[in-house]
Amino acid sequence: MSQAPEVSREPVVTPVRVVIGLCLIAPFVAMLWVGSYAKTDPAFIGIPFFYWYQMLWVVISTALTMIAYQLWRRDQRARASQKGGADK
Repeated sequence: MSQAPEVSREPVVTPVRVVIGLCLIAPFVAMLWVGSYAKTDPAFIGIPFFYWYQMLWVVISTALTMIAYQLWRRDQRARASQKGGADK
């Protein structure tokens, strides 16, 4: 007979995973809330607010995705070390 797989007793939702989720959802919320940036003022070096705000979110999204990825890797390493597994 085959053995049943081990069931993890660790919580699925952890504070680190909540932060990861917030990092990944923030750019979507910011871009879908069009009323917050559908204006021309204040202009930045002659570029209307509507455009430079969106371009700023490209940079912010990149930074938040990098943070989420690093947090995820750290979380996975911690879980693997708790189980006695190898880091991959």
